[in-house]
Amino acid sequence: MIRYLFIRIIFPLLVFWFVRSALKSLFAAFHSSSAPPNRVQQPSPVSVGGELKKDPVCGTYVSTAASITDRVNGEVVHFCSAECRDKYRVA
Repeated sequence: MIRYLFIRIIFPLLVFWFVRSALKSLFAAFHSSSAPPNRVQQPSPVSVGGELKKDPVCGTYVSTAASITDRVNGEVVHFCSAECRDKYRVA
């Protein structure tokens, strides 16, 4: 009777529990290695929004907070890059 109980009930339960534990740990290790790390989003150094000005050289609209400025004839001109500013100075 005890032999029947062990062979038919307890042994299959032990095998099932072992296989389940092994598969669970295997999938948990696979899932944690394939998940991307949590990244903290850094705040933008330039304020979002605001007024846009047109670059006179390339025609790109650039935020006044992020633009490179230069005074031409007493007027402030906004440029998208130092290259555009230099081209404007040469012309």
